[in-house]
Amino acid sequence: MDSNTQASKLVLYSFWQSSCSWRVRFALNLKGLPYEYRAVNLVKGEQFSPEFEKLNPLRCVPVLVDGDFVLSDSSAILLYLEEKYLQNALLPVDPKLRAVNLQAASIISSSTQPLHMLSVLKYIEEKVGPGEKLSWAQHNIEKGFHALEKLLKGCHGKYATGEKVYMADVFLAPQIALTTLRFNIDMSKFPTLSMIYESCKALPEFQASIPERQPDAVQLSCLYPRLNSKTTFVLPLI
Repeated sequence: MDSNTQASKLVLYSFWQSSCSWRVRFALNLKGLPYEYRAVNLVKGEQFSPEFEKLNPLRCVPVLVDGDFVLSDSSAILLYLEEKYLQNALLPVDPKLRAVNLQAASIISSSTQPLHMLSVLKYIEEKVGPGEKLSWAQHNIEKGFHALEKLLKGCHGKYATGEKVYMADVFLAPQIALTTLRFNIDMSKFPTLSMIYESCKALPEFQASIPERQPDAVQLSCLYPRLNSKTTFVLPLI
């Protein structure tokens, strides 16, 4: 069977506000892969159900099901999709640009996003005080963004590593979209990242993946309330 042939329908377990899930939605759209969306309501704790634990013992989204194969972790999912479904490659052929894409993805998935998750901010609030969670989040997000700005400065075009959308963009765009609105990040400090984000934002594949267009989206009068030292968490920051 051709590696581009989809033998079974892909199923994505997702939560609308999860940036990790957003990466996978964006990637699936870029590759032109149809999938079934199954919502996991993290606010209601559906990730702790016995049924979901069988899919992912870590009890987090996203989870991708491809036939009888179950995979969690957005980085692993994107690499799997890249290896199995060869159309619309998410990694360039050039080994140096390929490495830059993987490094950019790692900066976001390993060194930035995990440090402003709800569980981390709750812990800081409990141990240090409510006034520290915003400064903690801003410090770690801006640290990651400064590293990305320097990494991509010499190789970017319209997108992170040239004129085509690749994995770095897939990780970068959702991270910017969610964290700048939630944590008051001043993107004027990051002109390269801002330009890349604007390019991604114009893509129909990105627009189709945005949180408020997902089946489980909560329609709020203020979709992404800004965080301050007195904010009470209602929606997960993941």
